[in-house]
Amino acid sequence: MTTPSAVDSVAGPSTRREERKVLAGTLVGTTIEWYDFFIFAQLTATLLSPLFLTPLQASNPGLAQILSFALIGISFLFRPLGAVVAGHLGDRLGRKAMLVFTLVMMGAATALIGMLPTYNEIGVWAPILLITLRVVQGFSAGGEWGGAALMAVEHAPLNKRGLFGAYPQIGVPIGMILATGLLYFLNSGMSREDFGAWGWRVPFLLSIVLIVVGYLIRRAVAESPVFKEMTARKQESKAPLGVLIRHHKKSVLYSTMIFIANNAAGYLLIAFFISYATRSLQMPLPQVLLATTLASFGWLIFTLAGGWLSDRIGRVKTFLTGYAIVFVWMIPMFALIDTKNIWLYGVALFVLTIGLGLSYGPMSAMYAEMFPANVRYSGISIGYAFGAILGGAFAATIAEWLLLSTKWTGSIGIYIMILCVISAVGVLLAKETKGRPLGVSHH
Repeated sequence: MTTPSAVDSVAGPSTRREERKVLAGTLVGTTIEWYDFFIFAQLTATLLSPLFLTPLQASNPGLAQILSFALIGISFLFRPLGAVVAGHLGDRLGRKAMLVFTLVMMGAATALIGMLPTYNEIGVWAPILLITLRVVQGFSAGGEWGGAALMAVEHAPLNKRGLFGAYPQIGVPIGMILATGLLYFLNSGMSREDFGAWGWRVPFLLSIVLIVVGYLIRRAVAESPVFKEMTARKQESKAPLGVLIRHHKKSVLYSTMIFIANNAAGYLLIAFFISYATRSLQMPLPQVLLATTLASFGWLIFTLAGGWLSDRIGRVKTFLTGYAIVFVWMIPMFALIDTKNIWLYGVALFVLTIGLGLSYGPMSAMYAEMFPANVRYSGISIGYAFGAILGGAFAATIAEWLLLSTKWTGSIGIYIMILCVISAVGVLLAKETKGRPLGVSHH
């Protein structure tokens, strides 16, 4: 028997001021997290292989590009470990402590990348140290999202969970706007030689400022009301991971499937398109970065719209609409990109963000509603991490490989379309979750 808990009241357990602090706290962390990721992904597309894989870049540039894209993927492999550790501690010690911890860890790794010597200075140690810092980034990212999503959704009024849950999600496009916008200004304002020599370090080092701001905001946020209720009732699970594996395998599988296509299509936007447009199509980098930045505003708007819409028509319908748009747009999108016209390139990316936003905005709320409180942090973090591995981790690498093998960009479109079908099936199997109780009494 499920009895409603105080957490599930329509008015919501939080005051307006507290709600604003929570939304700011979840947004700032995911923004910094993704800013760090995007700086790396976008520099991978244009610069990091000559600096860190120098001999390979000279002998086999195609392989160097595939390997440098694989550097994006390596960090994803350590996300499940971060998800397991942060999820376990988050279900036992609270959401807030893990949010502060993952933020500081991510920022420190990013700042250190900005201080790394290159291959020409320390030889093979340069890529080894770079890979090590990427692993730390991946580990912290694995725990970050789950905590931010739960803080937003568990603080939300019942009828606004989708909208509140969209706030940590818009950290992705905002991080993208910051990263791409900064790279655009640096590339426009200095010579290629200066940017290659020292300018590329600036965006990594700037994350120190973001971390300080994020730390101060997150420290001020109150613990999740659901976790407080669990503590009051002494109901936190002693081994959330064991309970999760024994009783909630299907929910973990469905949450993994739901995210795959969104993450893969998102990583084309984040990393692959920039590389493809500038290298294969010879389009000017500043214009490509500007078009990507403008498309990110679409991603932001449609992600918020996706969260809001899921509170109106339900999570399932919103997700399926988003995935239908991504599916239908894939082949026309590549046809527009291949015209080499910067305006059509911008339109291609912007339309993609409609589908991306609608299939990303409702995710926090739906995932939170799929798991009971005592294993929720572990459940959503692990599902998200595995979805990211199967989706975005090697999407840019696979896209590059498909392009080299088939010489046809449509093959990349078909790859994403197949993933859209898998994710849509995951959504349908998970069934509608809107309005499910989130409190401790939910079994």
